[in-house]
Amino acid sequence: MSDSPTEVATKPPARMRGDLTSGPIPRTLLMFSLPALLTNVLQSLSGTVNSIWVGRLIGEEALAATANANIVMFLVSSAAFGFGMAGTVLIGQRFGGRDLDGARRSFGSVVGFCAMLMLVIAAIGYAGAGPLLRLLATPAGAYPLALVYLQLIFLSMPFMMVSIILSMGLRGTGDASTPLIFMGVTVALDTVLNPLLIAGYGPFPQLGIAGSALATIISAMISFIAMVTYVYVKDLPLRLRAKELRYLWPSKEELTFILTKGLPMGAQLLVMSSAGIIVVGLVNREGLLTTAAYGATMQLFNYIQMPAMAIGGAVSAMAAQFIGARKWDGLDKVTKAGLLLNFSFTGVVTVLLLLFDRPVLVLFLGPDSPAVPIAQHIQLLASWNFILFGVTMVYTATMRAAGAVWIPLVVVAVALFPVRLGFYELTYRWLEADAIWLSFPVGAAVGLLLGWYFYHHFNWRSAAGAQSPELAAEGAHAEGQPTGRMSADL
Repeated sequence: MSDSPTEVATKPPARMRGDLTSGPIPRTLLMFSLPALLTNVLQSLSGTVNSIWVGRLIGEEALAATANANIVMFLVSSAAFGFGMAGTVLIGQRFGGRDLDGARRSFGSVVGFCAMLMLVIAAIGYAGAGPLLRLLATPAGAYPLALVYLQLIFLSMPFMMVSIILSMGLRGTGDASTPLIFMGVTVALDTVLNPLLIAGYGPFPQLGIAGSALATIISAMISFIAMVTYVYVKDLPLRLRAKELRYLWPSKEELTFILTKGLPMGAQLLVMSSAGIIVVGLVNREGLLTTAAYGATMQLFNYIQMPAMAIGGAVSAMAAQFIGARKWDGLDKVTKAGLLLNFSFTGVVTVLLLLFDRPVLVLFLGPDSPAVPIAQHIQLLASWNFILFGVTMVYTATMRAAGAVWIPLVVVAVALFPVRLGFYELTYRWLEADAIWLSFPVGAAVGLLLGWYFYHHFNWRSAAGAQSPELAAEGAHAEGQPTGRMSADL
């Protein structure tokens, strides 16, 4: 017997591929976070392996050259990352609201805008690579190598950034597996091509440092072409066809959102990176052994913070879909699931690296290095701050999904500058180098308190006006949401 028109009208829509708003929230978040976490691990492993190839096949000056060039690239691309994150929020909201055309329009806009921006940056960066490296006081021996490497990477930036935006957009539609697959392709190709193009084995030319840059470019390009082909073959939601290709020229509405939300997100990355550079400067004052020890612990820190970063990104994408679907009562559940996952994943990784830190640190410093016990001491005092940092990431990720982008920037800026650096200045006279290591958990604890306070006591839901005034109004009046005096623009 067929359904009546009334019955058909009241049936919920069928679940779409990539829908993160249906099913048990903890399980959905876990299954969505795992591929993102593995993608981050692969990316870091790729950087580590490349550094080993460069250091072994060319030498320390080449390794220093790539390190200096990578600092420049991160600073330059932070704004584009912010715009990509803003686009991901908008894609997630519209996808969650079953507005596929709107999600494609948002994706096309952020890709088109970032591609044009990167073309300009590539031209300026290629011409200004030398002054940039001199501004960073790049060592004279590393400067020529860094210049070649940086100029080649600048030329590849438009294409590489579009690839990153595509991966971000796919996560906004609930697809974290496709970026993982093609990150694996990128890493495999890059790992193989680096030694072949650096040293010139077989038919490959010996290109030195340029070979390392070229290996990165070629592997990323092949992976990107394969991923785009995969998107069209599988007919994934963000593919643009025929008239939809006009979405690559951003509309005023889309561009306004991308700029107003993306700039604070990019600024947050700049704040974090600048704070890290300042800490490196403070560590350098403590002498060569301490600097070497901190360099080794930073390798471990990269892996400890990966769960927090992956879970934060997953919470943001999932919360954006809940907002787009107008399932306001699920936001707190998403946040709680994210907090539980963070404590579990980050806590386990932290404990394991504290228990077995010496064998890992020896890989970087050597078994007889006097820097090993210093590095262990740094680990003991500082590494557990990432558990607190992960909690803050979850709170701010949910708020960011609603378009409340100034809150995360304020939280990070306060925690890293007046708190972390202030603690160092106030306690260095009697704590000495320990003031640096203890400033990490102190800053993380304050960031957690600020994130918790903003999440529970300010009306950030009303910032969710990315789709329509009605959506913003629904968010502002969501059941159980405390009201506050702060502007919804936060």
